[in-house]
Amino acid sequence: MPTKEYEKQINYILLGLLVLFFPFFNTNIFLLSLLFFIAAIIFSFVPADSSFFRFFARESDRKAGKLVSMIQLFLTTGFLLAISLMIGVDIAGVYKFPLFIIGAAFVITTFGDGIADIIHIIDKEKKQTGDDKQSKLKVYSAKSSIIFLISGSVFALFIGGWISGFTLYVPVGMLIFLSVIGALTGALLESMTKDEDNIVIPFGSAMVMWLFYMFGYNVDTIYLMKVLVFSFVLGYLSYRAHVADVSAMLSATLLGVVIIISSDVKWFFMLLAFFLLGSMFTRYKYNFKLTRGIAEGKGGVRGYKNVFSNSLAGLTLAIAYGIFPWHGQVLLAAYMGSVATACGDTLASEIGETYKGEPRMITTFKKAKPGTDGAVSILGEGAAFFGALVIALLAFILVPINLSLVFIVTAGGFIGTNIDSLLGATLQQKGYLTNNGVNLVATISGAIVSGLLYVII
Repeated sequence: MPTKEYEKQINYILLGLLVLFFPFFNTNIFLLSLLFFIAAIIFSFVPADSSFFRFFARESDRKAGKLVSMIQLFLTTGFLLAISLMIGVDIAGVYKFPLFIIGAAFVITTFGDGIADIIHIIDKEKKQTGDDKQSKLKVYSAKSSIIFLISGSVFALFIGGWISGFTLYVPVGMLIFLSVIGALTGALLESMTKDEDNIVIPFGSAMVMWLFYMFGYNVDTIYLMKVLVFSFVLGYLSYRAHVADVSAMLSATLLGVVIIISSDVKWFFMLLAFFLLGSMFTRYKYNFKLTRGIAEGKGGVRGYKNVFSNSLAGLTLAIAYGIFPWHGQVLLAAYMGSVATACGDTLASEIGETYKGEPRMITTFKKAKPGTDGAVSILGEGAAFFGALVIALLAFILVPINLSLVFIVTAGGFIGTNIDSLLGATLQQKGYLTNNGVNLVATISGAIVSGLLYVII
């Protein structure tokens, strides 16, 4: 019965209340970690026909015949506690990997994922058409992701404040920022995984919160909310326009929040311009590319892999800018070079694939079939230069930068695009790199080229 399934989710959600006891173990994290490991072992021996199993078993647990969800959650939490213990304390006696972050990650998983799963159940009931397989599908939607983000943030903030109130002082602005960024990371990971939620979500959200905690991010709450809403609305519009799936929507939101807070909204506008141009030209002569078997899959809808492979270099540089502002100009040049590479490469592929002649391999200049990894054409090279130049000119208008930086960014983007083609003709064709891996290395290369040109010139 559907009601029973809701009850399973509620019981799972209520497990999150265990973190209320965390402050009383602040001086004995070893014991707390040991208790979680012991509980995980006990759960692994619970019989499938027992009342305890029936009380806590969710749909995935019933199919596995074990309390997999609880085993994974408790093992992961025990492991995080062990990491905190191994890293140790600072000179003030405070744990460098603090307990409130682990507690926040625990409730992001239980409350955030549990409440989102209730939304999944509702969606499945609406979508069920009598096909038994439909009831076994986990439905990801923008609605459930929003619920995850809100519930995860609220309960992470409450628990983070509860634990830190007993253990160490954390500014309210930092607590709110960490709760939001942790819940946003959890929602993204939930959209990316199927059966490992209780490993990936607590570990991933804890690591991200810890990263920004170490960097000392303390963001004005009103500004954070504005940035979050702005980034999410843009990501949601992309989702509604069938340009991005749920994972890409959340990836773009996460990128927007981190990049804007670390650097400036103008940096995000440059990345946004790349996504808009890329989406527009992905659909350029789409039917023609489809008939040739070289069109982007899923109708051009992008996923998280595409977002991160093209943006991870820029994200890293934006964070570095926030931490090392005295190196701001060279980091800005490198950032723009990475975005220019992503834009140049996307336009080179999407426009170049419409070239009616035969492209040539960048390594041998021999003729190749359209769409072959590493194949280039005059049209594609022109599109690469155009894409890189657009980003450079946009930066000239927004930042602003001088004309020498326009040349540096354009050159970095164009060279990075051709490095992408070179990697495609070699490492990708030999199976050492995927297309997303090539994109990542190419954007890093474009950033390095622009950064070096800035230092030299």
